[in-house]
Amino acid sequence: MKLYHALCNVGKFRTVFDFAGREVAHWFPGHMAKGLKQMRASLKSVDCIIEIHDARIPFSGRNPAFQETLDVRPHLLILNKMDLADLSNQQRILKKLEKKGVTNVLFTDCLKQRDDNVKKLVPMVVEIIESKPRFNRDENTNYCLMVIGVPNVGKSSLINSLRRTNLKKGRASRVGGEPGITKAVLTRIQVCQRPIMHLLDTPGVLPPKIESVETGMKLALCGTILDHLVGEDIIADYLLYSLNRLGMFSYVEKYNLQEPSDDIQYVLKRIAVKLGKTQRVKAITGVGNITITVPNYTAAAYDFIRTFRKGELGQVMLD
Repeated sequence: MKLYHALCNVGKFRTVFDFAGREVAHWFPGHMAKGLKQMRASLKSVDCIIEIHDARIPFSGRNPAFQETLDVRPHLLILNKMDLADLSNQQRILKKLEKKGVTNVLFTDCLKQRDDNVKKLVPMVVEIIESKPRFNRDENTNYCLMVIGVPNVGKSSLINSLRRTNLKKGRASRVGGEPGITKAVLTRIQVCQRPIMHLLDTPGVLPPKIESVETGMKLALCGTILDHLVGEDIIADYLLYSLNRLGMFSYVEKYNLQEPSDDIQYVLKRIAVKLGKTQRVKAITGVGNITITVPNYTAAAYDFIRTFRKGELGQVMLD
């Protein structure tokens, strides 16, 4: 009976997210504009563009400026963080990308110590380059690649993974769990000895204007826009809406809820209580001051979002 009641409630959950006329922050700091300019200027010495994007959003939020300005070189799309993505319908993704003109695609998990797909990257890139004319770089036997992508999709992790795999060397790029870690533009890093291959690491560049609020929310949920620019409470609500829409209710067990819920205030309250994220505040009443315990909703939202990003609420496909 309890299960039947829970399923009836799920049927009444939101089918559309109310963005309430919100504008997603236009996060395009100075280093991004400067980065895009320098990328364009460096194309002469580049043999292939490696574009990295989050496998959970293979179609949303890829920067159109990349296609417009950097398309003059052979292109490989790497969909990283595959360990966090539901890839049960991988063929659908590949077919849709092919319709958009993207035929070279590789799925990776660059934080894994040994990722077999990362091993495929160098031979794949060599094959892509050799099948196209190299113009003024014909006489060069070494290869130069440019790594591009929106913030926090794993560009630095890919570079470190390639160095680990091909050179048996450690980190060359600092890795961070939030957007905007790589600010230096066009750092040249060797990632392979045979053949000699260098990568130009670039800062993450978001489109100056994100195509829709929903795309912005997906980018924010995957951590490519700084949380406080959108608001942790809104991201947490969109996360709850997305999990319910996908029929993923692992948060119920994770946070000791009685059943799935569509009410973000209720869910955050339960999370705050479970994690001990509460505050004691004084309340003034008609009979004097009393101390009451209130949930810390911001801390609860922060934990909910981080738990999702670590993959602890299951693998998802947001597109």
